[in-house]
Amino acid sequence: MGVDRGGPEWPDALDVRDLLEHGWRPTPIRDFILKVHSRCNLACDYCYMYEMADQGWRRQPRRMSRQVVGRVAERIAEHARTNLLTEVEVVLHGGEPLLAGAEHLRYVIETVLAAAEPDVRVGFSVQTNGVLLDEMFLDVFAEYGVSVGVSVDGDEEGHDLHRRRADGGGSYNSVVEGLGQLTRPEYRQLFGGVLSTIELRNDPVATYESLLTFAPPDMDFLLPHGNWDAPPPGRPPDESTPYGDWLIAIFDRWYGAETGETRIRLFSEIIRLLFGRMSASEAVGLSPVAVVVVETNGEIEQVDSLKSAYDGAAGTRLHVSRDPFDTVLSLPSVAARQIGRQALSASCLGCEAREVCGGGLYPHRYRTGTGFRNPSVYCRDLFKLITHIRDVLSRDLDGVAAVTV
Repeated sequence: MGVDRGGPEWPDALDVRDLLEHGWRPTPIRDFILKVHSRCNLACDYCYMYEMADQGWRRQPRRMSRQVVGRVAERIAEHARTNLLTEVEVVLHGGEPLLAGAEHLRYVIETVLAAAEPDVRVGFSVQTNGVLLDEMFLDVFAEYGVSVGVSVDGDEEGHDLHRRRADGGGSYNSVVEGLGQLTRPEYRQLFGGVLSTIELRNDPVATYESLLTFAPPDMDFLLPHGNWDAPPPGRPPDESTPYGDWLIAIFDRWYGAETGETRIRLFSEIIRLLFGRMSASEAVGLSPVAVVVVETNGEIEQVDSLKSAYDGAAGTRLHVSRDPFDTVLSLPSVAARQIGRQALSASCLGCEAREVCGGGLYPHRYRTGTGFRNPSVYCRDLFKLITHIRDVLSRDLDGVAAVTV
């Protein structure tokens, strides 16, 4: 159920048939996010699932049933074969996916694999808050090669500002215990990386260095979800760039290290784009977004961060029991995320950083009346970060050219 927003907004009236007649073709879904459990054992106050505009989680079953799992598996295999995909990725997600239990997660993995074999390879990952990570789960993940990403917001003080339990207690020590299990020699190959939501009150370099203590192969920093109607914390309506400055401090520390310490996804993607390559992230760039979410009851949705915009923003009115995933590709809301610069606002089209920024993360563009055809609410922050990285790279490349001449 959505809200009445007073008339059509971008991209409600996007003519997909016209796009097809003029040569556009949709990009098949390659990433399937399965909400195997709809509840969480933490009460993070910035969570887009539970604390923001869309409260649809309240209507969802707690756990994805075996019946729904079976239908999802069939639909994934069907979509891959219809579109001649030899590889797809499945993310076990929530809520907190580990609340589904180790044996249920095993059932999900085995059911998807059985439907996909032998011609479609499935890669699995799980995104967890880390509190429940133990040998029981890790043995299952090791058996099937499931990559494990853990959400952690820095050191104990920084992490526990927001990532707390329902009784107000901090979760940091439990997360550290879970990471301790994950980084044991027999499981370390499963460690996919850490995911951290930016908190401006936390020192950026101290946050980065505290995350480095876990020796993650990959790290990413997420801008808190917000939009023009509901701006993120500390994002004043002026020319300041608090989030850009925070990220630049980490970039300079990371880039200036004598040896590579880890990969930071946001920075790596910006660098790829500056060199003219495609982005593999929906946070920046203009690459088609080819992701779909399946809720615990089998409803098919768009990326769940859209729930931060308004109630029903991620909805499609589709269900795995009756609708193939190809049906998603004909929706204006999905096509809008696959047509590149055609989806950008006029101000974005006039910006020198448009090919790299790509308008920023789609949910951060929302404004009542114009919908998602706006610059990101983080526009100034992104521009400052991108131009800073560009200038640093240009300086170093000029230095290399001077030496080789």
